[in-house]
Amino acid sequence: MPQVTLLRRYKLLFHKITHWEYWPFELVYIPIYFQWIFYALKAKSLFFFNASNPTIKNGGFMMESKKAIYDLIPQIYFPKTELVVEGTTFEQIEKYISDAGIRYPLIAKPDIGLRGSGVKKIENSTELQHYASKANFDFLVQDLIPFAHEVGVFYVRYPHEKVGRITGIVAKEFLIITGNGVATIEELIKENPRYELQLNVLEQEYGDRLQDIPALSEKINLVPYGNHARGAKFIDRSDWISPKLEKVINEMCVQIPGFYFGRLDIMYNTIAEFEEGKNFSIVELNGAASEPTHIYDPKHSLFFAWKELARHIKYMYEISVANHKSGSPYLTHNEGMKEYRMHLVQSNKIVNF
Repeated sequence: MPQVTLLRRYKLLFHKITHWEYWPFELVYIPIYFQWIFYALKAKSLFFFNASNPTIKNGGFMMESKKAIYDLIPQIYFPKTELVVEGTTFEQIEKYISDAGIRYPLIAKPDIGLRGSGVKKIENSTELQHYASKANFDFLVQDLIPFAHEVGVFYVRYPHEKVGRITGIVAKEFLIITGNGVATIEELIKENPRYELQLNVLEQEYGDRLQDIPALSEKINLVPYGNHARGAKFIDRSDWISPKLEKVINEMCVQIPGFYFGRLDIMYNTIAEFEEGKNFSIVELNGAASEPTHIYDPKHSLFFAWKELARHIKYMYEISVANHKSGSPYLTHNEGMKEYRMHLVQSNKIVNF
């Protein structure tokens, strides 16, 4: 048995090595660091990104509150959301939910997040109480969006422009298994290396339920949100960019004050309805730290990823400079380092949650 386990570990390790999408962030970004240094020298600020989205804290690069960003967005575009400050009693949390009309199941997630860490679908009050008792950070409770599909839409608009553009779209395949009436959930997970890499986290979340045997053709969505770090497969659908979709996205984004650069994670019913501006909802709006996540499509090379990352950081730099000329400040070095240290502390909290 140990030999089988060791063999599986080697197979997973080989899978990670041969698929750059799993490589450490610090390794993938090595060429981009040099580009950043070049722009920082030109701007005379390492933290020039602060001016990219002037109404979002730090431009949306670090320590930005999701609730503060939601507050910038017209309510019709995102689900009902309430902020829970660390230390709030569970009785008060229940009152927040009741008053807001949020129903179970719901989503709980850190207000200041990190790549999907700490995001959880909550089925009932017992699970929410458990989440709240563990959370040593402010978090959000949010209506579960009823649409089946999710995309990340990268949006760019220069400050002098009235109309922006979509620069990339990523579609997301959730971590969904299909039962065969014989295999357990755990066995089905192990059939897909992408899913098996999530097994330790899924064991913590689902426990003995992983030994259940789904019925033939029964589909189970084990991670109901499109996060790459949680097993979702990213597919480049930039071919979906169309005048109609750009019109829908632009009409929404120009209503968000001070937003020029970032990625909108959106759930939708069908692409046809989305293009008509119907049946879609913003999951999150990400600012200066946004990645053009269509690069993580397994069909793309690392060189393609570098090209796209460089293209988008150029957009961010140029937008930041334009806003800076209009009066939006860059962070000073001391301010930026203070925010970065706070970011590291917050990240540790969430990763260890």
